[in-house]
Amino acid sequence: MTYFFNDSKQTYGYRRVHKALERNGVATSPETVRRLMRQEGLVACQPRPKARTTVPAADLAGRPDLIERNFTADAPARKLVGDITYIRTREGFVYLATVMDCYSKRIVGYAMAEHMRTELVQNALEMAVRNCQPIEGVTIFHSDRGSQYTSADYTATMNKYGFLASVGRTGVCYDNAAADIIQRHLQERTRQPEDLPHQKKSNQRGDIMD
Repeated sequence: MTYFFNDSKQTYGYRRVHKALERNGVATSPETVRRLMRQEGLVACQPRPKARTTVPAADLAGRPDLIERNFTADAPARKLVGDITYIRTREGFVYLATVMDCYSKRIVGYAMAEHMRTELVQNALEMAVRNCQPIEGVTIFHSDRGSQYTSADYTATMNKYGFLASVGRTGVCYDNAAADIIQRHLQERTRQPEDLPHQKKSNQRGDIMD
Protein backbone atom coordinates (compact mmCIF):
# COMPACT_ATOMS: atom_id res chain seq x y z
CA MET A 1 0.00 0.00 0.00
CA THR A 2 2.71 2.45 1.02
CA TYR A 3 4.74 1.52 -2.07
CA PHE A 4 1.95 2.41 -4.51
CA PHE A 5 1.15 5.59 -2.58
CA ASN A 6 4.78 6.72 -2.72
CA ASP A 7 5.20 5.48 -6.30
CA SER A 8 2.40 7.86 -7.33
CA LYS A 9 4.37 10.71 -5.73
CA GLN A 10 1.74 10.65 -2.96
CA THR A 11 -1.08 11.60 -5.34
CA TYR A 12 -3.10 8.35 -5.12
CA GLY A 13 -6.17 8.29 -2.93
CA TYR A 14 -7.46 5.05 -1.42
CA ARG A 15 -9.47 4.07 -4.54
CA ARG A 16 -6.44 4.21 -6.86
CA VAL A 17 -4.21 2.52 -4.31
CA HIS A 18 -6.84 -0.24 -4.01
CA LYS A 19 -6.88 -0.73 -7.78
CA ALA A 20 -3.08 -0.89 -7.89
CA LEU A 21 -3.09 -3.54 -5.17
CA GLU A 22 -5.69 -5.59 -7.06
CA ARG A 23 -3.60 -5.44 -10.26
CA ASN A 24 -0.69 -6.86 -8.30
CA GLY A 25 -2.62 -9.75 -6.79
CA VAL A 26 -3.37 -8.29 -3.34
CA ALA A 27 -6.98 -9.05 -2.32
CA THR A 28 -8.48 -6.43 -0.04
CA SER A 29 -11.42 -4.04 0.07
CA PRO A 30 -11.46 -0.30 -0.67
CA GLU A 31 -12.63 0.44 2.86
CA THR A 32 -9.75 -1.53 4.35
CA VAL A 33 -7.30 0.43 2.22
CA ARG A 34 -8.99 3.67 3.24
CA ARG A 35 -8.77 2.79 6.93
CA LEU A 36 -5.14 1.71 6.76
CA MET A 37 -4.10 4.77 4.79
CA ARG A 38 -5.76 6.97 7.39
CA GLN A 39 -3.97 5.12 10.18
CA GLU A 40 -0.63 5.56 8.41
CA GLY A 41 -1.26 9.23 7.65
CA LEU A 42 -1.14 8.68 3.89
CA VAL A 43 -3.03 11.67 2.54
CA ALA A 44 -3.08 12.29 -1.21
CA CYS A 45 -1.80 15.64 -2.39
CA GLN A 46 -1.54 17.46 -5.69
CA PRO A 47 1.86 17.03 -7.33
CA ARG A 48 4.09 20.07 -7.50
CA PRO A 49 6.88 20.74 -9.98
CA LYS A 50 10.15 19.26 -8.75
CA ALA A 51 13.69 20.20 -9.51
CA ARG A 52 15.43 17.69 -11.75
CA THR A 53 17.84 15.60 -9.70
CA THR A 54 18.93 13.11 -12.40
CA VAL A 55 20.86 14.74 -15.24
CA PRO A 56 20.34 12.88 -18.55
CA ALA A 57 23.31 11.82 -20.65
CA ALA A 58 24.33 14.23 -23.41
CA ASP A 59 24.09 11.53 -26.10
CA LEU A 60 20.67 10.22 -25.09
CA ALA A 61 18.74 11.60 -28.06
CA GLY A 62 20.95 9.74 -30.53
CA ARG A 63 21.60 6.58 -28.49
CA PRO A 64 20.86 3.54 -30.70
CA ASP A 65 19.16 0.21 -30.12
CA LEU A 66 22.05 -2.16 -30.83
CA ILE A 67 20.13 -5.27 -29.72
CA GLU A 68 17.00 -4.92 -31.88
CA ARG A 69 15.23 -7.65 -29.87
CA ASN A 70 17.98 -10.18 -30.59
CA PHE A 71 18.77 -11.37 -27.06
CA THR A 72 21.19 -14.08 -28.14
CA ALA A 73 24.99 -13.96 -28.29
CA ASP A 74 27.71 -16.21 -29.68
CA ALA A 75 30.06 -15.73 -26.71
CA PRO A 76 30.03 -14.44 -23.12
CA ALA A 77 30.27 -10.71 -22.43
CA ARG A 78 29.02 -9.68 -25.86
CA LYS A 79 25.56 -8.45 -24.81
CA LEU A 80 24.39 -7.56 -21.31
CA VAL A 81 20.87 -6.35 -20.47
CA GLY A 82 19.71 -4.57 -17.34
CA ASP A 83 16.45 -3.83 -15.61
CA ILE A 84 14.92 -2.82 -12.27
CA THR A 85 12.00 -4.39 -10.44
CA TYR A 86 10.54 -4.36 -6.94
CA ILE A 87 10.35 -7.28 -4.51
CA ARG A 88 7.61 -7.56 -1.88
CA THR A 89 8.55 -8.48 1.67
CA ARG A 90 6.48 -8.42 4.83
CA GLU A 91 8.35 -5.25 5.80
CA GLY A 92 7.59 -3.45 2.54
CA PHE A 93 9.23 -3.23 -0.86
CA VAL A 94 12.86 -3.36 -1.93
CA TYR A 95 14.20 -2.60 -5.40
CA LEU A 96 16.31 -5.07 -7.35
CA ALA A 97 18.54 -4.16 -10.29
CA THR A 98 19.84 -7.04 -12.41
CA VAL A 99 22.30 -7.50 -15.27
CA MET A 100 21.96 -10.58 -17.49
CA ASP A 101 24.50 -12.01 -19.94
CA CYS A 102 22.65 -12.86 -23.16
CA TYR A 103 24.99 -15.78 -23.93
CA SER A 104 24.55 -17.76 -20.72
CA LYS A 105 21.21 -16.19 -19.66
CA ARG A 106 22.72 -15.91 -16.21
CA ILE A 107 22.45 -12.98 -13.83
CA VAL A 108 26.01 -11.72 -13.63
CA GLY A 109 25.29 -8.65 -11.54
CA TYR A 110 22.63 -7.47 -9.15
CA ALA A 111 22.03 -4.96 -6.36
CA MET A 112 19.20 -4.36 -3.89
CA ALA A 113 18.19 -1.21 -2.04
CA GLU A 114 15.19 0.64 -0.67
CA HIS A 115 15.57 3.31 -3.34
CA MET A 116 15.79 3.59 -7.14
CA ARG A 117 18.64 6.04 -7.39
CA THR A 118 21.30 5.70 -10.07
CA GLU A 119 23.73 4.10 -7.62
CA LEU A 120 21.46 1.04 -7.48
CA VAL A 121 22.01 0.21 -11.15
CA GLN A 122 25.65 1.30 -10.94
CA ASN A 123 26.27 -1.25 -8.18
CA ALA A 124 24.65 -3.99 -10.27
CA LEU A 125 26.85 -3.09 -13.24
CA GLU A 126 30.00 -3.05 -11.09
CA MET A 127 29.22 -6.62 -9.98
CA ALA A 128 28.59 -7.63 -13.59
CA VAL A 129 31.99 -6.27 -14.58
CA ARG A 130 33.65 -8.40 -11.91
CA ASN A 131 31.78 -11.55 -12.95
CA CYS A 132 31.71 -11.06 -16.72
CA GLN A 133 34.63 -8.94 -17.87
CA PRO A 134 33.48 -6.64 -20.70
CA ILE A 135 35.47 -6.16 -23.88
CA GLU A 136 36.13 -2.49 -24.51
CA GLY A 137 34.33 -1.26 -27.60
CA VAL A 138 32.62 -4.65 -28.13
CA THR A 139 30.36 -5.44 -25.15
CA ILE A 140 26.88 -3.94 -25.45
CA PHE A 141 24.91 -2.87 -22.41
CA HIS A 142 21.20 -2.63 -23.21
CA SER A 143 18.38 -1.22 -21.08
CA ASP A 144 15.11 0.65 -21.28
CA ARG A 145 15.03 4.45 -21.20
CA GLY A 146 14.62 4.70 -17.45
CA SER A 147 16.20 7.79 -15.94
CA GLN A 148 18.72 5.75 -13.95
CA TYR A 149 20.12 4.02 -17.05
CA THR A 150 20.14 7.15 -19.18
CA SER A 151 21.68 9.45 -16.58
CA ALA A 152 25.03 11.12 -17.09
CA ASP A 153 26.42 9.32 -14.01
CA TYR A 154 25.49 5.87 -15.29
CA THR A 155 26.79 6.68 -18.75
CA ALA A 156 30.11 7.65 -17.18
CA THR A 157 30.25 4.23 -15.47
CA MET A 158 29.57 2.46 -18.77
CA ASN A 159 32.21 4.55 -20.52
CA LYS A 160 34.75 3.70 -17.82
CA TYR A 161 34.50 0.02 -18.77
CA GLY A 162 34.16 0.57 -22.51
CA PHE A 163 30.53 -0.53 -22.92
CA LEU A 164 28.55 0.30 -26.04
CA ALA A 165 25.36 1.93 -24.75
CA SER A 166 22.07 0.65 -26.19
CA VAL A 167 18.48 1.56 -25.32
CA GLY A 168 15.05 0.30 -26.37
CA ARG A 169 12.37 2.53 -27.76
CA THR A 170 10.13 4.47 -25.40
CA GLY A 171 7.08 2.47 -24.33
CA VAL A 172 7.99 -0.71 -26.28
CA CYS A 173 8.30 -3.51 -23.70
CA TYR A 174 9.57 -6.06 -26.26
CA ASP A 175 12.79 -4.06 -26.70
CA ASN A 176 13.94 -5.22 -23.24
CA ALA A 177 11.93 -8.44 -23.09
CA ALA A 178 14.74 -10.68 -21.85
CA ALA A 179 15.26 -8.66 -18.69
CA ASP A 180 11.51 -8.18 -18.19
CA ILE A 181 10.93 -11.97 -18.16
CA ILE A 182 13.43 -12.36 -15.34
CA GLN A 183 11.86 -9.54 -13.36
CA ARG A 184 8.34 -10.96 -13.72
CA HIS A 185 9.63 -14.35 -12.56
CA LEU A 186 11.19 -12.79 -9.47
CA GLN A 187 8.00 -10.88 -8.68
CA GLU A 188 5.94 -14.05 -8.95
CA ARG A 189 8.31 -15.90 -6.64
CA THR A 190 7.82 -13.29 -3.92
CA ARG A 191 4.07 -12.96 -4.45
CA GLN A 192 3.16 -16.34 -2.98
CA PRO A 193 0.91 -15.73 0.05
CA GLU A 194 2.41 -18.61 2.04
CA ASP A 195 5.93 -17.20 1.61
CA LEU A 196 5.32 -13.49 2.14
CA PRO A 197 5.01 -13.51 5.98
CA HIS A 198 8.50 -15.01 6.27
CA GLN A 199 10.27 -12.64 3.92
CA LYS A 200 12.29 -9.76 5.32
CA LYS A 201 14.26 -7.07 3.57
CA SER A 202 17.41 -8.15 5.40
CA ASN A 203 17.40 -11.76 4.08
CA GLN A 204 16.26 -11.14 0.50
CA ARG A 205 19.83 -10.41 -0.61
CA GLY A 206 20.85 -13.96 0.21
CA ASP A 207 17.70 -15.68 -1.05
CA ILE A 208 16.43 -13.90 -4.15
CA MET A 209 19.05 -15.12 -6.64
CA ASP A 210 18.96 -18.79 -5.52
